[in-house]
Amino acid sequence: MERTPEQQAAQEAVARLVRQCMAGDSQAWQQLVASQHRRIYAICYRFTGSSTDAEDLTQDVFLKLYKNLSSFDTQKGSFQTWITTLARNLLVDHFRRTRLDRASDSLDVSFDGEDGSPTMGDRLADDGPSQEQHVAGLELKVAIQNALRQLSPELREAVILRDLEDMDYKEIAQVLRIPEGTVKSRISRGRGELARLLQRIER
Repeated sequence: MERTPEQQAAQEAVARLVRQCMAGDSQAWQQLVASQHRRIYAICYRFTGSSTDAEDLTQDVFLKLYKNLSSFDTQKGSFQTWITTLARNLLVDHFRRTRLDRASDSLDVSFDGEDGSPTMGDRLADDGPSQEQHVAGLELKVAIQNALRQLSPELREAVILRDLEDMDYKEIAQVLRIPEGTVKSRISRGRGELARLLQRIER
């Protein structure tokens, strides 16, 4: 997936901020946090389904980022991939810690998905300006969040990173430390299962 000039410019701006942070610029750190907070919170919220947990985990991600920023190598890859990996590792730890609380959920069940299912972006599209469509859009977002929580963690994180965070297969493979083929398979299965869950909810 080719980066647009805007995405390229945004990535370069973030890389500049990171270099300033490494040089001890506290204002650059505040700007870096402000530029990444919404995205990291969204990943945490999509994964946990809890605004409280998402807020706590987002703070943990930035604490960890602050402690480990000096180890980031600007030559080795994008900052977005690196911070997403940090967030993902914390989410995995959080899931393991809270797993017993949700033993009744079917989070570990694997499913076979299908190609050609609507993407998360398709499902979240809400172009209509009317109040009725706005409410329907909010209801759909809630339905998607509920459906996401029923996916296994492996499928859930792959779908979130691809369809909600718009990361390409190579970046996701780096974050999850799995081959690109496995990434594509998980996304396909996750989308298929998500579509089935949403149909069940709509019925």
